[in-house]
Amino acid sequence: MKLKKELGLFDVFAISTGAMFSSGFFLLPGIASQYTGPSVILAYFLAGILIMPTMFSIAEIATALPRAGGTYYFLDRSLGPMFGTIGGIGKYIALSLKTAFALVGIGAYTSIFWDIPIKETAVFFAFVFTIINIFGAKKSSGIQKVFVIILLVTIGLFIAEGLRAIIFSSSAEPLQIADNFDTFFTHGTKGLIFTTGFVFVSYLGLTQIASVAEEIKRPERNIPLGMALSLAVIMFIYVAGVYIIVAVVDKNTLANDLSPVATAAEQLFNWLPAKIGLYLIIVSAILAFASTGNAGMLSTSRYPLAMSRDKLFSSYFKSISRFGTPIPSIILTAILIILFILFLTEEGIVKLASTFQLIIFIAINFSVIVFRNSKIASYDPGYHSPLYPFMQIFGILTSLALMFFMGVWPVVFTLFTIFITYLWYRFYVRQRVKREGAIFHWFALLGKHQHDELENEFMTILREKGLREDDQFNQMLVRAKISRYTQTAHFDEVIETVSKSFAQRLNIAEENLRKEFTNTSPIDSLLTVQGVSFHYMIHQNIDTPMLHIVLAEQEITKTVRKNNDEEQEAINVFFFLVHSDQKPKLQLRILSGILDLAERDYFIKDMLSFKTEQELIEYLLHDKQYISFSLKKENESSSFIDKKLMDITLPNNVLVVFIERGSEVFAPKGKTILKENDILTIIGETNSINTLYDRYILKQ
Repeated sequence: MKLKKELGLFDVFAISTGAMFSSGFFLLPGIASQYTGPSVILAYFLAGILIMPTMFSIAEIATALPRAGGTYYFLDRSLGPMFGTIGGIGKYIALSLKTAFALVGIGAYTSIFWDIPIKETAVFFAFVFTIINIFGAKKSSGIQKVFVIILLVTIGLFIAEGLRAIIFSSSAEPLQIADNFDTFFTHGTKGLIFTTGFVFVSYLGLTQIASVAEEIKRPERNIPLGMALSLAVIMFIYVAGVYIIVAVVDKNTLANDLSPVATAAEQLFNWLPAKIGLYLIIVSAILAFASTGNAGMLSTSRYPLAMSRDKLFSSYFKSISRFGTPIPSIILTAILIILFILFLTEEGIVKLASTFQLIIFIAINFSVIVFRNSKIASYDPGYHSPLYPFMQIFGILTSLALMFFMGVWPVVFTLFTIFITYLWYRFYVRQRVKREGAIFHWFALLGKHQHDELENEFMTILREKGLREDDQFNQMLVRAKISRYTQTAHFDEVIETVSKSFAQRLNIAEENLRKEFTNTSPIDSLLTVQGVSFHYMIHQNIDTPMLHIVLAEQEITKTVRKNNDEEQEAINVFFFLVHSDQKPKLQLRILSGILDLAERDYFIKDMLSFKTEQELIEYLLHDKQYISFSLKKENESSSFIDKKLMDITLPNNVLVVFIERGSEVFAPKGKTILKENDILTIIGETNSINTLYDRYILKQ
């Protein structure tokens, strides 16, 4: 069972933002300032810049392979199961630690209001978020959006009041601005670099969205845009907020302050009665930690699901509930987080987690290089990382540099985790998994082994993602040439007829067309529907894809080769596609779209039953992206009668492709005058077609 695609752009923004919005702002600024002084502001800015290569890399891979498990899935399919196991389990532990820390933060800030134990409170909220996540990602992200909206409003007020007080205050003395910014680099360049690595953890939540990529609608748009918007907002809040904290809080106490935002708010909002400003910030901090905890539970719980699908974990964890959520995976994650809360101290957790994340980021940036060099045709990202490969190389080198400055113990912890996960791979996974990664396709260019099943898996994912809005699939169907065979015919006759037709239209040698249409490729095994045959080729002199459909009332026998043996197939419907060599990924998407049509129930029977091209094309277009209606004087369509097609008003993104006038069916031109009883066939985007349906069919 598949996860439901129910997360939109604001869900992506909310999950990414919520996952970053806790310790990085409400806890770390004071601690981080002791290593570099006022330049902690610059450290936050640099950390945001350094996360960008990984953000671009994850956005590219996630739009190509939107699958639960995120980082694990990417590493497994690029570098192979061993790296996938190490990266997946390590990332799972790191995210669980980060989520546990966020829940402890809830307990810590809640204890300011009430005298309650911190860890027990954290465990209670772990149960709360477990229940929320069990009932659906949409419900979880709905809570997340509420958290994020409240946070953005309250922190926006904090920043606005802080900047007002600093810039427009009649007396700067109470804020001690001049003294606080003395000695901007307290410990020089080394201190700044160390602090950049220390606060780098503040941005790690940005990449968590990849683990729920399978549940995101329109991933090509929503993943990169949502991540970019989230990073821009968080960078502004961190830099502006930390600037205000450094300016307002006394520099001698800031380094030891575990709640610097609350301290700054107490000074900035002292004009409000009963410490309302302070309480507002404390509530915001609790919501921030809750937001991170909820987002962490949502994204982390997808790792056991993804690894179970690939036999790295028990198959029990891949089951999906009637709510569309992986309940066993969520419960396992909750248990692990609760154990971390109960048996670990808060000190160093974030630092340990971030060190392992840096290794993961190195692998992710390298994975983009692997995928691109593997030349896998069905690796089809809807978003491409800019400045490739320099962006990825920069991300690898900077992550290595930050690890060097993080200290010995975090590296030791990371190496120990890698060793344990390798043992799991060695004694549990390897005997169950025979898959290889895209890196073997790269090796294939050097004469090494290649794993063909990966190509097929990526093609399956490409099919699930479907066509893009600008793929001109419907336009290609409308322009398709259709040939019919009513008598017995041979396959060679079909090839000759189609090749001659394309040769005339494209002005290329007929022999080349025959050869290309009969060649085989690795994806042919996926283009299989009984009674339907798919043929395709690329050509450099065409701008848009061209399709020729052949219908045979009497089955035509075609010889195919399977497992080195020749077999005979009986075919009733042939699809011949010619496509530009400039867009090979588009060719695969179009073939997948045609395959979806051919898999309809009673497809062959329906195709052979149509007597006119219009009926056949309308059948192929029948996916809520076309409409037909008659022009009548007694309804809304009367305004079209006796007007030129170019003069009538239609919604955006629609095209009139056929006009049926009596027994005649033709493709109209702009100067075509519409007549009463004309039947218009229109294609276009779903929203525009729905508008026409409401106006010209429902109101008839």
